[in-house]
Amino acid sequence: MVSNGGPRLSVKLSVVAVFSALIALSTVLSIPLPQPLGELTWAPPIYLALSVLAGSEVGFWSTGIGSFIGESLNIPLKGFPPIYALGIVWARAPEALIVGWARKKSRRTLVAAMVLATLFETLAFFFPDWLFYSKGLFYGSQNEGLVPGFWAASFDLLTMVDLVFIPAALLIIQRARPEFTRLGFA
Repeated sequence: MVSNGGPRLSVKLSVVAVFSALIALSTVLSIPLPQPLGELTWAPPIYLALSVLAGSEVGFWSTGIGSFIGESLNIPLKGFPPIYALGIVWARAPEALIVGWARKKSRRTLVAAMVLATLFETLAFFFPDWLFYSKGLFYGSQNEGLVPGFWAASFDLLTMVDLVFIPAALLIIQRARPEFTRLGFA
């Protein structure tokens, strides 16, 4: 199953399919939060760990596809605005690239990359939302203007709470590494 060049394409595609489904499920099965926040999902430790175990490419596609499917399901299930499905891909998929970069570096560098990835996700939500709220594009026009838009978008900064998932991601990495190594992900 393993060649010198890493896992076969079929193995990579299988991992993307399985983990996309797991990320989608962990996005739908979430802790509801008051609007405009929406939810706290269980996906971060999964895609952070996957980006280390399987690399940037597999992590990127699994995170992007799974997040899109999960948020697309949340649109009719939870009444989320349709833009959430695109916004979560914009915010989450690059996290896999950031963490995947550090996958073979020291533990300290890996944790720093996870923190940086979470910061990226937070700012990727914050800046577009600030613009959207400032222009009155979300939840009516009561927040029009840069200052009211800033305050409305500032709730996105609470996305930094995802930092609590880093220890869980590290535990997943420790426990799952032998299986991913067996599959050819070094």
